[in-house]
Amino acid sequence: MISNTSLNMFFPVKASALQHILFRMLLVLSLTIFCMQKVHAEAPPISSNEALSWLKKIAIAPRVHNYLGTFVYYADGHVESSHITHLVSENREQEKIEVLDGMPRIVYRDNDQMTCFLPESKRVYTEQRWFRKFFPDLLPQSLGDVDKSYHVTMGERERVAGHESQIVLLAPRDNLRYAHKFWIHVDSGLLLKAAVMDADEIIEQFAFAQLEVDREISTNLVEPGDTFDEIGWQMTNLKTVVLKEGELPWQVDGAPANFKKIIEMRRNLTGKQDLVDHIALSDGLATVSIFIEPFNEHSSPLVPGFYSSRGAINIYVRSFDDHKITIVGEVPFEAIKQIGDSVFNQQLGSVAEN
Repeated sequence: MISNTSLNMFFPVKASALQHILFRMLLVLSLTIFCMQKVHAEAPPISSNEALSWLKKIAIAPRVHNYLGTFVYYADGHVESSHITHLVSENREQEKIEVLDGMPRIVYRDNDQMTCFLPESKRVYTEQRWFRKFFPDLLPQSLGDVDKSYHVTMGERERVAGHESQIVLLAPRDNLRYAHKFWIHVDSGLLLKAAVMDADEIIEQFAFAQLEVDREISTNLVEPGDTFDEIGWQMTNLKTVVLKEGELPWQVDGAPANFKKIIEMRRNLTGKQDLVDHIALSDGLATVSIFIEPFNEHSSPLVPGFYSSRGAINIYVRSFDDHKITIVGEVPFEAIKQIGDSVFNQQLGSVAEN
């Protein structure tokens, strides 16, 4: 403590005035240090450029490599294996995925045209694919926003299905998305294994159990051929009408940071007689869909609230102005609710209510 006597000995000013000056100087210095520490503490960690380059390899690999193999899906104790055959030729991608467990399902893809066969019920569904996201093709070619939402770093190297892989870790920058862990084929960049994590718990995982890359593949392995040209199959074309930005009356104004609208459309969904309004959002990795449909005599009773699907998928249901609003996404409940609560009708100018 500096006394008044001591101050008078060294400074030809009143002690009270000098104390005031010193106090202000100390206050300014303290605030400066505090602000510098706060800015330093809040500066987001910088992602590894090397890790980001590996993500680009994941996005490109399915577009340039042939492959076939068996992968396993795991979530909530459920295990399901599928066989995939993927053929790339000039300006064309063809693919066949056959689910090997449970109810038989076979999906053929020719570029964006999807055809799903259900042999037990003799049903065939066709639909134009509106978004690329089927294992191992999980990332878009444009990855500009991933670093804004995730801290991307390099991990170790491990063998997966007999292949050397590079691990890349994606830690969420907030609590509105999950963490991800990717095992990437060192030679081709193909995704060998992908885990979605809530803290340290794996809640969903895809992984190849067997894989061949860059071998020759005959087109008859990725085409239905004459196998399903049988009498008795019922075919349903699930129509999709892609709309312009803002053409739907329904919009979202409170999505988590870096979630952007990637499409809005009207779609046929299985079990629905009328077209359903559909808005899709993405942060470059996680995807959230918003479905809006009017209540009618065919509608099932609405039960608002949260629902768990399987793995990373969560569901939130609301109602507004005689419409049912369903939000489905691979994000935590907090994010699903934030998006659902911000859905509004441009014509009515208000947000949805329960």
